[in-house]
Amino acid sequence: MDSEECDIRVEVSCEIDKTFDLEKFKLLTESVCRRFSAAAAEVSIAIVDDEAIADINKQFLDHSAPTDVISFDLTDEDAGGGARNFEIVINADQAERQAAERAHDAESELALYITHGLLHNFGFDDHSDADSKKMHEMEDMILQDEGFGAIYESK
Repeated sequence: MDSEECDIRVEVSCEIDKTFDLEKFKLLTESVCRRFSAAAAEVSIAIVDDEAIADINKQFLDHSAPTDVISFDLTDEDAGGGARNFEIVINADQAERQAAERAHDAESELALYITHGLLHNFGFDDHSDADSKKMHEMEDMILQDEGFGAIYESK
């Protein structure tokens, strides 16, 4: 699918006092959407801290702790036309902790969270060991293709 055929709009907001290359996150998101044949998509990504994501986790999933990523598929299946609508919330505090543990930068970890959220919205699951392995392999493939490097393969 050529990029000319795609109508993919990505908005990334950083709601904390940290600086990231948001353009790289937009390009990653567009690439993942094209990879899974989303000809039309609107994706909103918010970069937040532990407190904000814990509040969202409690409100929508009834979990009281912070997490790394929460994704929502808000696609209106009744509207037809195939346009996808995703909201993804990623945790910069968790990314910094995990990046230090995995010996890479927080930006690569945030790219993993974006990819992970998008893959869930495109039908991937990580509830079983086999599904988790398949999802992690796809994440690494995408992250390598987009210049972030493998996250799981390096463990």
